[in-house]
Order: sequence, then C-alpha cells, then structure tokens
Amino acid sequence: MTGSASDLVERLRAAGEPTRLRILALLAQEELAVLELGQVLDQSQPRVSRHLKLLAEAGLIERFPDGAWVFYRLPAEGEGRAFLDAMLARLDRDDPLLARDRERLCAVQRARAAEAADYFARNAPQWDQIRALHVAEDAVERAIADAAGPGPFHRLIDLGTGSGRMLALLAPRAQSAVGLDLSQQMLNLARARAAEAQLARCELRHGDVAATGLPAASADLVVLHWVLHYLSDPGAAAAEAARLVAPGGRLLIVDFAPHGLEYLRTAHQHRRLGFSDEEIARWLGAAGLEAQVHAALPPATPEGLTVKIWRADRPAAAHPQRSAA
Repeated sequence: MTGSASDLVERLRAAGEPTRLRILALLAQEELAVLELGQVLDQSQPRVSRHLKLLAEAGLIERFPDGAWVFYRLPAEGEGRAFLDAMLARLDRDDPLLARDRERLCAVQRARAAEAADYFARNAPQWDQIRALHVAEDAVERAIADAAGPGPFHRLIDLGTGSGRMLALLAPRAQSAVGLDLSQQMLNLARARAAEAQLARCELRHGDVAATGLPAASADLVVLHWVLHYLSDPGAAAAEAARLVAPGGRLLIVDFAPHGLEYLRTAHQHRRLGFSDEEIARWLGAAGLEAQVHAALPPATPEGLTVKIWRADRPAAAHPQRSAA
C-alpha cells in the first residue's frame, strides 16, 4: 500500500477513534444503514452520522443512497481498502466491545430475517399475484426466455426459486435443474408447480443463496429472479451465483431499476429499492463475468416499477472443467 503522508495521516485520524473503529469492524461484515449502526452501537443517529461523515471524507467507507435510506460499506478496492484490511486484520476478535457489537449485529440480522420469513410465510399462497401488481409477468417471462437462449442446458440453478416460476419456464430446456430457497412455504409451492409441469429432473433444496454449498462451475444457466432486493448483502449473492456459472455459461439477474417506492420496505420487506447498471456490472465483473443489460421493461403505470434483466456470460475458457453436483 502506498500513498502520500497527508493521506495516511487523514486515514489514521479518521480510524483512530473507538466508535469509528467499531463502525469499520461492523461494515467489514456487511453494508448497513445509519439506523442499524445506531442500534448496534447504542448511539443516536446524529452522532453516528457524524462519525460516518468523517470516515467517508477519509475514503474509508462508501456512502450510497437507496431511496430515503442511506447505506454504508467499505470500499471494494483502492488504497483506502488496503489500509483497512491491514488495520482490521490486527484487531482482537475477542475484544469484549467488538464481541458485543457482533452479538448486537446478529440480533439485528435475526430480527430482519424473522420479519422476512414471516412475510414470505404469510404471502406464499398469493406470491405471484403480489408480484403481478408491479409488472406484467408474461412480458418479463418472454424477455427472460429470450435472454436465457434456446438451450438445451446441461444444468439450471434457480437461486431464490420462490414459487418455482423460473423452473417451470426454463427447466424444460435443461437436462437437470435445482431450485434453492430459504422459505419452506415457497419450496412447497415450487414442488407443486414442478409436479404440475412434469419436471422430471428437478430438485428443490432448502438453502441460502449467498452460501449454496453447490459445486463451482456446475451450471450453464444460473438465475436470480427478483431476489437481490430482499438481501442485506446482494453483492455476496451475486458473487455466489457467478461462482456457479460454468465456462460458456450464463447468469441472469432479474430485478428492479432504482426507484423511490419506500412503502415496499415495510409492506413487502424490500431491503434495497432497485439496482443500478453500474452496481451489477461491478459485482459481476469482479467475478469474471461479462455483463450487459439485456432488457429494461417499463411499468404499465406511472407509479410502477421498471424491471431490468442483466445477462452475464463466462468466457468458455475462463474456469476449470465443470464440477458435478
């Protein structure tokens, strides 16, 4: 790591304060909003915001608005990230204050997960109707089928499969398919849909889209269909999806363009209000995939949501031979 003496002094001043050091340690685990940081640190929002302002000015964190919320994260690369990695590696994980922060962050995460699980459990039977309120499903599915290509596919993996719509749409083109979801209620719906569609080689698994446990380079088509906006770390899920893509394979991400419908956070448990092309391209580019916008589908009404379909291909010689499941 190199840099001017003045830059180094500025970073040391910004990081060399107990609360700000705790903030950096927390953001090393996941991106967080001001309110969440205040809950973990047991400090007021204005006080936390002042600390965040100093860290941002020193280039040690990134600030990005998302509707009425503002999230903070560590920089992905650069001199500031190199400085942080070297500093955070020297922290004692058994330090009582840092350990308490981790426990409180886990409590915030558990509460967030419980709210989402309750939402999915309550709304599983009418899930497709809820989604249809925001976008014309048939138009989206035509665009997804076009983005996927004609196949046939050796293996399809649908991450966050939900009610199994993508399996019903794409699995007939695949020799085998896997649908993964954390919600048992959703998996039950997906199983029923797979049976109705007579998908013979279709496996439904309970699992985390950010840590699937599936072999690397094991699928030539991976799909994340309206999943990322529910996640606290969508970049991790995108990286995990990219890890599964075999040489010559393709990843499809279907989600919303940035929007300002704040009620979706509370009414429908949306963590993020859409994603920019630049953000998706950065995540997938870091994973070695060549990303592009395949389609942008405008809403049927002025207050609706624009659906984006991002397609990312892995070059044919970019990864060792495909692994078997």
